[in-house]
Amino acid sequence: MTGPLRPAFHEGQVLAAADLTAAVEHARGQSARHARHLHEWGIVEGLGLATENRTDPLTGVRHVEVSVAAGVALDGTGREVVVTDPAVLRESDFEEVNGADQPTDEPYPVFLTAADREPAQRPGPVSCSGSATKTRVEESYQILFGRLGDERLVEEQQPPAIGDPPADPPARWLILLGYVRWTDGHFSGVETTVRGVAVRFAGVRADTVVARSGALTLRTAPAAQEGKPALVLSGGDQPSLVFGLYQGGGAVAPLMTLAANGNLAIAGSFSGRMPAGSTLVASGTATDGMLLPLPSGVTPEQVADGRVVIHVQLTPRTPPLADTTLYSPVEATVDGDRRVRCRMRLYDPLATPAKVVEQPGAVDFLVLATVAATNGGG
Repeated sequence: MTGPLRPAFHEGQVLAAADLTAAVEHARGQSARHARHLHEWGIVEGLGLATENRTDPLTGVRHVEVSVAAGVALDGTGREVVVTDPAVLRESDFEEVNGADQPTDEPYPVFLTAADREPAQRPGPVSCSGSATKTRVEESYQILFGRLGDERLVEEQQPPAIGDPPADPPARWLILLGYVRWTDGHFSGVETTVRGVAVRFAGVRADTVVARSGALTLRTAPAAQEGKPALVLSGGDQPSLVFGLYQGGGAVAPLMTLAANGNLAIAGSFSGRMPAGSTLVASGTATDGMLLPLPSGVTPEQVADGRVVIHVQLTPRTPPLADTTLYSPVEATVDGDRRVRCRMRLYDPLATPAKVVEQPGAVDFLVLATVAATNGGG
């Protein structure tokens, strides 16, 4: 086996058509190998399925016209597929493939594939042989409808060998654009994910990503949109890793910031898995009838199923008293729902008339939550 052959020329050489074609094919093969091995194939830009409401003039049935937006895709052979203008899907093409099916609510897949065509322009100059020859090939596309379940074929496709150029027709690589619904002889809607298979977008294969500006941003949409998440790794004098949401001006409002010194700042609460044997604490003051809080990070579900064991200590609080009043705690307990029961008795022997008064009281509480060592934590 040999590697890719690069054409080389010298002064005085008589160039044949094959020599010039070889120069073009070498560049095509180099570009395809770059795209195939440094990128993940899929939709690069555009190519979404769009709908417009229509009414059948003969039957009055309302339906939608489906079109494919202009855009670019990269197939698994490294070939670029370009749709320069929106393309309306023909219902006759759908019926040719799926017209015999029984009515169903299941959506049908729509595919894009590369196609070579002879351009509409006139042939090139007449050659020495006296015949007009073709000097251009239009790298075009074809839109195909699949049968139900054909979307599974997308992931079963195998790329060419390492050194091969892009695949030219009749070799075909299917790129899933989405799905269409078919009702009463017309398109009735579109979908992007059906039966667990979604539209696939192009990606990149890289172990290192470098930002030349000093800040690397990851976001979930091509453009910054208010309220959408972003992850920003910043260098400079104060390096940091920030997760937040875009504001109207394009800045990222931090929700979580990890500074270069290891300090972590978060805008909300923190919860996580607790290791076996760990203990969390909550403390404070509660009055009769109050529900004791759980320590931060502990849920009632963890307590109910035994993953976390609760220990509670109550200490009755002495209320403000007159100099001659005697105080005696009667009850300071907590039930299974962590509700406090606290009663106390007050007696002033010098009061007239002298009597014993029982009233609600208050306690200082300490709640210990321990992760059971037998189940591996919360």
